[in-house]
Amino acid sequence: MRIGVLTGGGDCPGLNAVIRAVVRKGERTYGDELVGFLDGWKGVIEGSTMPLDVERCRGILPRGGTILGTSRTNPYKIDGGPEKAKATVERLGIDALIAIGGEDTLGVALKLTNEGVPVVGVPKTIDNDLGGTEVTFGFDTAVQIAADAIDRLHTTAESHNRVLVCEVMGRHAGWIATCAGIAGGAAQILVPEQEFDIEKVCQDLLQRHKKGRFASIVVVAEGAKPKEASTVLQSGELDEFGHVRLGGIGEVLAKEIRARTGFDTRVTVLGHVQRGGTPTAFDRILATRFGVAAIDAVHDGAFGTMVALRAGAIIRVSIAEAVAELKTVDPGLLEVAEIFFS
Repeated sequence: MRIGVLTGGGDCPGLNAVIRAVVRKGERTYGDELVGFLDGWKGVIEGSTMPLDVERCRGILPRGGTILGTSRTNPYKIDGGPEKAKATVERLGIDALIAIGGEDTLGVALKLTNEGVPVVGVPKTIDNDLGGTEVTFGFDTAVQIAADAIDRLHTTAESHNRVLVCEVMGRHAGWIATCAGIAGGAAQILVPEQEFDIEKVCQDLLQRHKKGRFASIVVVAEGAKPKEASTVLQSGELDEFGHVRLGGIGEVLAKEIRARTGFDTRVTVLGHVQRGGTPTAFDRILATRFGVAAIDAVHDGAFGTMVALRAGAIIRVSIAEAVAELKTVDPGLLEVAEIFFS
């Protein structure tokens, strides 16, 4: 078979591990010819490709990012985009596509599948908010990066008797903030799932410092919102999937804490640091398992499905199920975090 592979959306540690696994099993076990589409769905629309083989994929397992490049291109927001994508698949003799991405990338995959393009999905998002799978690769790496940063913030906060606000990624789900906050011993964790009361946050910090705690770390997801205000936006720009660029909640929060408590309060925004660099061992293994399972699904003709992790096993779920609803943080996990807030 001649199989196309693409990576869409934000870059994520572990993408190269998926590509490597798809290519290795596809070429060595099935005798497939693998074609990489450059820059996500943009490459499919424009017919931009690169050959993929075992030799070309040597050494990419520990590398962050994606050798194929990525973008947030949405064919359904481009005039004639779906038709151009389908024409490329037919012209290049592609028998199937493996789309590696999150809700947006797989949403396009679902639409194209319904229009006759054979696609298998692989779940990717550092936010861990994609449905159908217990965890996505890249998330473990992002949590580890954030937890390491929080560890470092503790020492400088203690040295200067400060409150430090650490803003992490998480547009609609606070998985990174919650897990990194618990792992890093945060004094407060604020997530999109629950609007927060800024006055209560400040009172908890005051109470904490009265007990002799002279430094506090507040972890906030970029999509978290105070009860008394709307979402804080860094800009009004929208991407091709209609998402507003979020950011700025950390600065707003630090300003309010400083004004209401009198504590010297600073902010650190981790931003794209969470996306970059070497994936953890867990993410390399999970990504490898997903890649192997995806090429198997192609040869089983299981189009319209996404590989997923459940109870330690790699299974297949429908892409429709995966993109139907975002997976938000378990309230029980938030309750665990709240034990340590005062």
